[in-house]
Amino acid sequence: MKGIHSTFLACFLVSAFACFLASAFDPSPLQDFCVAIDDPKAGVFVNGKFCKDPKLAVADDFFFSGLNKPGNTNNRVGSNVTTVNVDQIPGLNTLGISLVRIDYAPYGENPPHTHPRGTEILVVVQGTLYVGFVTSNPENRLITKILYPGDVFVFPIGLIHFQYNLGSTAAVAFAGLSSQNAGVITIANAVFGSNPPINPDVLTKAFQLDKNVVTHLQSIF
Repeated sequence: MKGIHSTFLACFLVSAFACFLASAFDPSPLQDFCVAIDDPKAGVFVNGKFCKDPKLAVADDFFFSGLNKPGNTNNRVGSNVTTVNVDQIPGLNTLGISLVRIDYAPYGENPPHTHPRGTEILVVVQGTLYVGFVTSNPENRLITKILYPGDVFVFPIGLIHFQYNLGSTAAVAFAGLSSQNAGVITIANAVFGSNPPINPDVLTKAFQLDKNVVTHLQSIF
């Protein structure tokens, strides 16, 4: 009986260790780079993209030009985000990093949004920004700061955050994100502009608003 128990314990430990190994992962790439391509016949599928043969990689696979140019902020919120992720630089595939330039019109904002797959670190190069993020339930604490040129602020992954230009002149910031494609969910657009629309009764109860207000917001977004 003792031998059976020992054997059972040994099998249990081996199984547990195997499960541990099976659930582990290596977040780092296992090669120098994996330049993304669209043709499945010309590469292998890694991290959401097909990769070209490393021997065929060229400088342009790791290059983007244009972040010196202001984005068009003539829109409802008065901001523009120029994204440089794996779709613009295929060499970013598997490297876990991307970049954006954000332009703000006077009193423009980058409205409340989240990045489901990346933390953001932002540096202001022009203007004065009021920035902040909200912690998760149940605390929902607002953490804010006024930033000036040269100031840096971090928005933790997945948390709702925003930037607002306090000045009467244009503002510019650059931000790095800890993902080749961090994704973005703009709160108002997602809630009031979903396709198909969320049942107004749901939003009326959730936001404690008059139903006419909800339908009006849905018509805007």
